[in-house]
Amino acid sequence: MEEWATSHTDSGVDIARAQWRNRRHIAMISMEQRPGGLPVTEAPLRPHKDLPDFYARREGRTEFVTRLFDGTARYYDRISAALSFGTCRVYRKMALRRAGLEPKMRMLDVATGTGLVAQAALDLGLSPDRVTGVDPSRGMLEENRKARSIQLVQGRGESLPFPDSSFDFVSMGYALRHVEDLGMLFRELHRVLKPGGRVLVLEIVRPESRLVFAIAKFYLNRLLPAVARLVTGNREAGQLLKFYWATIAECVPPQSILSALAGSGFAQVERRKMGSVLSDYFALKD
Repeated sequence: MEEWATSHTDSGVDIARAQWRNRRHIAMISMEQRPGGLPVTEAPLRPHKDLPDFYARREGRTEFVTRLFDGTARYYDRISAALSFGTCRVYRKMALRRAGLEPKMRMLDVATGTGLVAQAALDLGLSPDRVTGVDPSRGMLEENRKARSIQLVQGRGESLPFPDSSFDFVSMGYALRHVEDLGMLFRELHRVLKPGGRVLVLEIVRPESRLVFAIAKFYLNRLLPAVARLVTGNREAGQLLKFYWATIAECVPPQSILSALAGSGFAQVERRKMGSVLSDYFALKD
């Protein structure tokens, strides 16, 4: 039997904490059975190599990322607009529409942050009671709650606190590089989708052109961090952008992401490119 509960945080922000019991345990590592019943452990598929300039040990990565987003949450929407030269809102709606999002669907926005993808879904006609956002950062969720009345859950994409087959559509916007294991993430997205459900992952990829790579590196790693620190007075805002660039530059190639989606049970897996740096990964659950 599955049980759900909703509580208020001690800060008064109405963040739903889904609590459920299910006999199908979500393991922290992926396992399958050999003949004879012995488990085989799959190595994690990390989105990028370790980045010691930002965290000393691999074990400290999750804490670093959560702290970084907590500390920059109040500035995040402005940072996002600067990253995209103000085009991000239009692009998110276009990508959701192209992926087949419809107002009747029940949608989960993974790594929802301040709610930019969720807002795009609302703009396309979904009612707030049909949109759920999940994110590990409490600071980001608090900013999200100020802007809209969707259900918000504190949690991670690799261990989603929802029963099987709960959603018609799952989205993830520019956060793939911040998870611990792509395989585990995609298996969880597949699990919570209903049969016939759709997944859309928006991501920034490393530019193939040397010229575009050099321009992007200067803008994201030098110019924009300096401007962000100056405008916000927040040192972590500059660090966030530098970390953002490092994860883009070291991210696994698109083919690895496509293979991980297919290996997690998805069908009709495809990548849709927009310009030199934007990619939309789309797939269906049979």
